[in-house]
Amino acid sequence: MFFIISKITAFLLAPLTWIIILLVTGLFVRNAKRKKRIYITAVVFSIFFTNPVIIDELLRCWEIPYTAVEKNSVYEAGIILGGGMVTIDQINDKLIFQENTDRFLQGLHLYKNGQIKKIILSGGAGNLVFKNFLEASLIKRYLVEIGVPEADILVDSASDNTYQNAVNCKEIIKNNFSDGRYLLITSSLHMKRAWACFSKQGITVSAYPTNKFVGLRRTDVGYYLIPSTGALSRWEKFIHEVLGYVIYAIMGYL
Repeated sequence: MFFIISKITAFLLAPLTWIIILLVTGLFVRNAKRKKRIYITAVVFSIFFTNPVIIDELLRCWEIPYTAVEKNSVYEAGIILGGGMVTIDQINDKLIFQENTDRFLQGLHLYKNGQIKKIILSGGAGNLVFKNFLEASLIKRYLVEIGVPEADILVDSASDNTYQNAVNCKEIIKNNFSDGRYLLITSSLHMKRAWACFSKQGITVSAYPTNKFVGLRRTDVGYYLIPSTGALSRWEKFIHEVLGYVIYAIMGYL
């Protein structure tokens, strides 16, 4: 139920949802002055939320900066959190990689360099519709196909959210490791909440952020003046993450 409520709440708070609501509401309002105000509000919302500068500055404050792993450092395992990495075309039995693929690619790179001994994949369906698409299991399948020994891959395919990632990974670590250091590998945007969840479970991890949205500040005029549909998408992800952090704090998960 918590999972369903969080998805619905994130949808209702998305800027695009409100812009559409305003436009549709304007169609049914008969009072000319009120209709005009609604449409003006919709235009203002559209200009504000499609400006990439605004959302990028907010993301710059929230995202955890990249950190390098020292060449001689070796961790018992890298914990790779799922979420938008892969799905599958069941008809053709073909894996389809998505926008957060950088998470497991960075983990694979660290493994190949000998900086992590094992790979822990944590992520279930995370979807209200495709409940059978277990992300961690799909990534494991890919890693085994390219030559990573199955014995070096530990899987939690039951987690649908970050709190469950931390709880289930705690059991995996307890059952498979006696001691050691661990890297937590997830997106820069997600790292703040993920790290807090793992710390709450008593798991000491070092953060290894991936796939940042923003880098150095841009100075080109078009970036400041031209609306971007990509900004709407970044707003949705940012609101989802901040909302998730607040809800997790209230629930005592952090």
